[in-house]
Amino acid sequence: MALIDAAANSIRIPLWRLFGGASNYITTDITIPIVSPSEAVELAAKYCRQGFSTLKLKVGKDLNSDIEVLRAIRSVHPDCSFVLDANEGYKAHQAIEVLDKLHAMGVTPTLFEQPVHRDDCEGLHLVSHVAKDKYGVSVAADESCRSVNDANKIIRENLAHVINIKLAKLGVIGAFEVINIAREAGIALMIGGMVETRLAMGFAGHLAAGLGCFSFIDLDTPLLLAEDPVIQGYEASGSVYKFDNSIGQGGFLQWDNV
Repeated sequence: MALIDAAANSIRIPLWRLFGGASNYITTDITIPIVSPSEAVELAAKYCRQGFSTLKLKVGKDLNSDIEVLRAIRSVHPDCSFVLDANEGYKAHQAIEVLDKLHAMGVTPTLFEQPVHRDDCEGLHLVSHVAKDKYGVSVAADESCRSVNDANKIIRENLAHVINIKLAKLGVIGAFEVINIAREAGIALMIGGMVETRLAMGFAGHLAAGLGCFSFIDLDTPLLLAEDPVIQGYEASGSVYKFDNSIGQGGFLQWDNV
């Protein structure tokens, strides 16, 4: 990341232009962790006021609790879109049961991320098949895609509809290789991150804006940190990150506070 940022600085252009210039902004979802229904309601109401239209809900610890939290969130943010992220937490039959119960509630997630264990290819294939054919829900591979070889396997065996790109997981070069493979195969893309500051998220945001090829954007972790160690960089307004014409990625660490 630093070398690419330095290259953009040397030719005095912002990263989003270096990456293609498709757009100078992105719109991200925001995450609600595994919490009680009352805590989820507070968070959902706050994010609704802040203008977030897509909530990413961590699920997979307890199926019944997950359903209760979803029902509670729906009561205070009825128009939101849901991304479910199980982080490998379900067995295939449990993931399908969640979709069944949500359907009975009138809720259809826009995306179901990594419903089963990363190495459960058979389970991932089954959930993907049922989710899309029965409910029109796309399934994303995250932990199941840790390399170019994984991406080729997912595409070849039709294991998922979406591949989640994380620069901290794949590296920048690996990410570009997977992006190219997925685009050639017609597989949709998501971009996400680990628990990173606005330096790494800013880089990923520039990439997403510049390429303009991501159907799902999950770059919210800087919004969830107690303190922001980064100055300048992109401007965040609710769910929208706006990138200006500052050279490189435009953000810097506040060294006095590090």
